[in-house]
Amino acid sequence: MAAVMPAPAATRHLMSGNEAVARAVWEAGVKVAAAYPGTPSTEMLEVISTYPDLYAEWSVNEKVSLEVAIGAAYAGSRAFCCMKHVGMNVASDALMTLTLTGVIGGLVIAIADDVGLSSSQNEQDSRYWGRFAHVPVFEPADSQEAYAMTLAAYELSEQFQVPVILRMTTRINHVKSLVEVGERVSHSGSGFKKEPGRFVMVPGNAGKRIPLMFRRDGELRLQAESSPLNVIEDGSDRRVGFIASGPAYMHVKESFPNAPVLKLGFSWPVPFEKCRELAGMVEQVVVVEEVEPLVETELKAQGITVIGKEILPLQGELAPNVLKPAIAELLGEPVPVLSPVVPMQVFPRPPTMCVACPHLGVYYTLSQVRNLNISGDIGCYTLGAGHPWQAMDTCVSMGASMGVALGMDKGRGESDKDKRVVAVIGDSTFLHMGMQGLLDMVYNKGNVTVLLLDNRAVGMTGGQDNPGNGRDIHGEEAPRIDFAKLVSALGVKDERIHVVNPYELPVLFKTIRDEVKVPEVSVIITDQPCVLIKDYHKLKPYEVVEDKCTGCGNCIDVGCPAIHVTRRGKEVKASGREVDLAFVRIETSVCTGCGLCLQPCAPKAIQHHVIESPIKLVKGGACA
Repeated sequence: MAAVMPAPAATRHLMSGNEAVARAVWEAGVKVAAAYPGTPSTEMLEVISTYPDLYAEWSVNEKVSLEVAIGAAYAGSRAFCCMKHVGMNVASDALMTLTLTGVIGGLVIAIADDVGLSSSQNEQDSRYWGRFAHVPVFEPADSQEAYAMTLAAYELSEQFQVPVILRMTTRINHVKSLVEVGERVSHSGSGFKKEPGRFVMVPGNAGKRIPLMFRRDGELRLQAESSPLNVIEDGSDRRVGFIASGPAYMHVKESFPNAPVLKLGFSWPVPFEKCRELAGMVEQVVVVEEVEPLVETELKAQGITVIGKEILPLQGELAPNVLKPAIAELLGEPVPVLSPVVPMQVFPRPPTMCVACPHLGVYYTLSQVRNLNISGDIGCYTLGAGHPWQAMDTCVSMGASMGVALGMDKGRGESDKDKRVVAVIGDSTFLHMGMQGLLDMVYNKGNVTVLLLDNRAVGMTGGQDNPGNGRDIHGEEAPRIDFAKLVSALGVKDERIHVVNPYELPVLFKTIRDEVKVPEVSVIITDQPCVLIKDYHKLKPYEVVEDKCTGCGNCIDVGCPAIHVTRRGKEVKASGREVDLAFVRIETSVCTGCGLCLQPCAPKAIQHHVIESPIKLVKGGACA
């Protein structure tokens, strides 16, 4: 009998949920991991890419990332894919067929829901993908569970040959706690075995797989009933029992520590018998779920009496300050007056772009060109909708600026028949989903000017690399897309393609003004890097010469946060008209010398900052 090797000693680390998942992915022997950056999911793949013995990539969009993972799982290797909630909207085409083919190697799909809208355009509940696609859903409540459930998800995935969704939220993704970890266990892929009846999803083959999917649903429900991830925690106060999962479970335990709780870690399929067991223990059951009433609706359909969204909100986190008043009112008790958490009062600081951001000049210019309808997109440049530019009129989803702009053009009404239509999109967003929209625009003879803002990074999620900057996820050299050639290949006429430096305002202004007058598709590409990546090089900073500043405020309209108003005033012109004045200074410690503010300054009051040496040389060479 072979000697049994002792298991490696476990160690504990302070980890966010994202880091814990990444560690578990590595330990599970995953061979292929793919994703597209998106807060709050981004760090999962960033951390995974630092581990050895696996392949990791930034894909051009979430659909491609899932398809890469599917291919690896078909080949018998373990695979991982992650995205934020709206990313699964993009990837769902592949998911809805994957549920029929199933997998060979384990496949875990981590979806990060942005409950509370920290950085997203909507608030979705990704548990519905489990219901819709007939796949199991795990919901961790802290970093340790994120780690453990990822490992368990691979076992379940291979046992039932089904992908498993790991549903996380911002509260789990970014909050850190202690995690006990192990070591990597290698997993050898079996290799792809041809099975056309299973993997070629034409109608005849797909129809035969549907009954197998429904049979699997029943098996998974039995598994959920017996899973140790679903546990009833008894309590002494049986007036109300709770069914909760993820962070909502933590909020329930904090608010009602003596109440019985059914904690759902394996939340789909819903374990109905476990829920009936809890209902038999208490006077009434409240389902606490963020954000949609998925479990509540399923239980009511089963004839189980529960209370949910009748007393709880349909949006945002269900923290104690929400739960305690709702349950007090349900029980007919005095509603507790909770002391509101009052944040420290600071000067109002709305979101803005970075100092010297190459997008500043674009939006300053757009704000100066009249008679435009501007279709925007998802990225740092979405901030162009705010003050002082107010130069974006729509923002829907990744890549939508192209199609929306074409629709604005084709759907003109009497009030905007003379308006020029402009679409603004970033480099990574263009590669993600904008190329198809531009192709459609060209094919259908649109009258739209496209501003393609190439800052060589996925800026809003942390400056990740993409095919537009010539580096891969490890920072190593990779083929770099030439955007001018790409849009030319999509059908834009070469004479309608312009590459401009967004810091050269006169050139940018003239190019935009000229192109919006041309009744066909044109593309203006800006070509300066994000100020937060290594491709950007700072120049000598500027300062305001107070004696020359007239308070005209033109520099403020650029929107650079390095420019501060020091005082305001008024001036009466010869015509008798009173105008507002704003005298300014430049924070030289953060100014990068881009020169944007210099160009609209009429009195030439902005000059290079002069650094005076505190050391004075005296006669004889001594220092004083």
